[in-house]
Amino acid sequence: MELIGDNHKQDVFDTFFENGNFCIVVVDREGYVTYMNESYCRFLNLDKEEVTGKHVTDVIENTRMHLVAESGKEEMADVQYIKGNYMIANRIPLRSEGEVVGAFGMVLFRDTEEWLQMNSHIRDLLLELKAYRSKRREQTGATYALHHIISRSQEVDVLKDKIKQVAPSDVSVLLRGESGTGKELFAHSIHHLSERSNQPFVKVNCAAIPEDLLESELFGYQEGAFTGAKKGGKPGKFQLADGGTLFLDEIGDMPIHAQVKILRVLQEGEVEAIGATHPQKVDVRIIASTHQPLEQLIKDQRFREDLFYRINVVQFHVPALRERKEDIGVLARSLLQKVTDKVGKRVVDFNADVYEAFKRYAWPGNVRELENAIESAVHLTRSELIGLEDLPAAIRSHTDSQSAVKTLKESLEEAEKQAIKDAIQFAEGDKVKAAEVLGIGKSSLYEKVKKYGL
Repeated sequence: MELIGDNHKQDVFDTFFENGNFCIVVVDREGYVTYMNESYCRFLNLDKEEVTGKHVTDVIENTRMHLVAESGKEEMADVQYIKGNYMIANRIPLRSEGEVVGAFGMVLFRDTEEWLQMNSHIRDLLLELKAYRSKRREQTGATYALHHIISRSQEVDVLKDKIKQVAPSDVSVLLRGESGTGKELFAHSIHHLSERSNQPFVKVNCAAIPEDLLESELFGYQEGAFTGAKKGGKPGKFQLADGGTLFLDEIGDMPIHAQVKILRVLQEGEVEAIGATHPQKVDVRIIASTHQPLEQLIKDQRFREDLFYRINVVQFHVPALRERKEDIGVLARSLLQKVTDKVGKRVVDFNADVYEAFKRYAWPGNVRELENAIESAVHLTRSELIGLEDLPAAIRSHTDSQSAVKTLKESLEEAEKQAIKDAIQFAEGDKVKAAEVLGIGKSSLYEKVKKYGL
């Protein structure tokens, strides 16, 4: 028995795909858009004819549709940041005769307000949950989650996946990377994804606390322990983090005598406050970070080897911004919105030459320096578009002559770009054939084509 006649199938299609409030996109095996409904086109402010046939990475920011089409693995209820909003997206591989032929994506909520309007019967529950989360952030001290880490680079995506694997356990984690790369955001994310997420997240900046105060800050003190001690004493960071996570930021700058005491806490699970007569049991998970070469510090006898092996159970490297230049554009746009929301000034984008200057610059201060540069430019610009003249002098003066000596990474990228151009020319524009010539996957080729603007 035919449930739906052929003459009604188009009506059903239009009702669900075109007249609904959902944003829907379909891509082929190579990640090219074959269908996008009117709702999604309106949201992206694009014409339907303009979208069809384009690679999805050129249409939707932070998309993973092409990756799902390549891997064949569905992604359900994934948070995606588009046009200043966090949206929830489902991505499902499409199969024909057992082979993946594309992917289907659906955005469930385009922003929080739409979600509240569509589900008024649970509005009170959502608001209560929002208030609870806000209160919990105040109580635990953990503000950031993985979706706050904006990236389109494969290296950071792999790092996020590893964070998800490790976070639920109590294993100690060491985050390594230069200053300003966002190591603290990853520490917050590990706590949020752990079984301790409802417990405190306490940060200790080992580089900022004076050496003579570090011991009392870490372990606390009893009343009368020394001149000037507060009445009733004061708990240390270890006591405050009991049951939760202690983040030892820049642990490489910690004095050697404090390292000895931290090692005892980690070995025995107890801490002794200054002036106390008995130790106190504590249960903390340790996340540490450093920009220093700890192995060299160990050789120089400035860092204890036994402490190193205690904190270095699982190690993650957070890449510098110059190592993931494909992230600079999307990070710059995200930071621009953050800054303009705070400042209250209408600045909508950057000129094309600003993006080029951002890519040429080495960013020794990493993401932190990028944010500072954008905030400075927002204050200085007299236009809705930030120009080169609005940028800090260090970035403006970074001319080609200053970067005449290329890094190994830049030389390899230049060679890779030329090889891709030659392969595409040889294949007469057929990117599938070009990928075969190069011996790489099709999705990898499309990522590199986009990266190099070919």
